[in-house]
Amino acid sequence: MRKKEDLVNIGLLVLRIGIGISIFFHGLPKITGGPETWTAIGGSMSNLGINFAPTFWGFMAAFSETIGGILFALGLFFRPAAFLLVGTMIVALVMHFSQGDDFMKYGHALDLLIVFVAALLTGPGKYSFDAKFLPKIA
Repeated sequence: MRKKEDLVNIGLLVLRIGIGISIFFHGLPKITGGPETWTAIGGSMSNLGINFAPTFWGFMAAFSETIGGILFALGLFFRPAAFLLVGTMIVALVMHFSQGDDFMKYGHALDLLIVFVAALLTGPGKYSFDAKFLPKIA
């Protein structure tokens, strides 16, 4: 039974690092793009009826992907990071749906939404900074 638990934790580690690094690189050009980029990204919130502070919302999306991606990979403040990433993927999906995009356009956001929801439920696993330093919340 111990071996199976170890394999699950190794699997969570591989998933966290792979997805975390990938989402970090999706967010990096967004966060370094500055206010003009953030405003363009934040405009997607209008699909949810939120028409104020697009620069703030765009920054939050860029932040959740960049910083959240790093935290996700490390398993540090894992659930808050996963929660932010879930929100970002929901907004991305709504944006794609509002534009009438097909599955080939919105599929990536849907896949990541599923991964982040599952991660939110499972936690970061044994091989994470949360498990090492914050064991009560891991």
